[in-house]
Amino acid sequence: MSDIVELHGPTQEPASGGPAKQLIVFCHGLGSDGNDLIGLAPYFARVLPDAKFISPNAPEKFDMAPTGYQWFSLMDPNADRLPGVKAAAPILDNFINQQMTVHGLTEAETALVGFSQGAMMSLHVGLRREKRLAGIAGYSGRLIAPELLSTEMRSKPNVMLVHGEADSVVPPSSLKDSVSALAGVGIDATWETRPDLGHGLDDRGIMMGMEFLAKCFGINSNEYNIRK
Repeated sequence: MSDIVELHGPTQEPASGGPAKQLIVFCHGLGSDGNDLIGLAPYFARVLPDAKFISPNAPEKFDMAPTGYQWFSLMDPNADRLPGVKAAAPILDNFINQQMTVHGLTEAETALVGFSQGAMMSLHVGLRREKRLAGIAGYSGRLIAPELLSTEMRSKPNVMLVHGEADSVVPPSSLKDSVSALAGVGIDATWETRPDLGHGLDDRGIMMGMEFLAKCFGINSNEYNIRK
């Protein structure tokens, strides 16, 4: 494990002020950094006041701009995504293990939230972990190499997928393809497509994420009046 790249990024401590009882790991999209998704933490903390949020920068410098990071290169837009995903997977997997150890938490107390390329990574890694994570929330992403799930999947976490119907970066059809593939291996994903939404998140998607994560950890989100 010593040769695996160490990840670092912004964090948000539990809003309750106490020790972390849940761990949320954000995985950002291509060319972004950890500061992007950590902005979701204050919203999710409304239903998860005891959660620690951490949003690591992806392991590689973005190769198509002077700033940002990537989980794998898309310099060739037609290239197979699987080799890049598989190369980055041990790095993210190791990071999850490290953070659970640091905070004394288990897979049942840990969830992944990914956007675009980060959603691809979250699905790939989360479904292949031996012990079941509490959940995986994926925005504007897709399941890479779904045909491999029947032989490589090792656990069945809760999954939520949200995608904009006007996404010109990752085709909206990716959501239903992913939902279908997950159903084929026994995972009934929560999902929704968002009208007129491009490659991004909207208020509805964020609210769905709040409700989903609360449910993953057995928390009644209605107690927190998240619709106000």
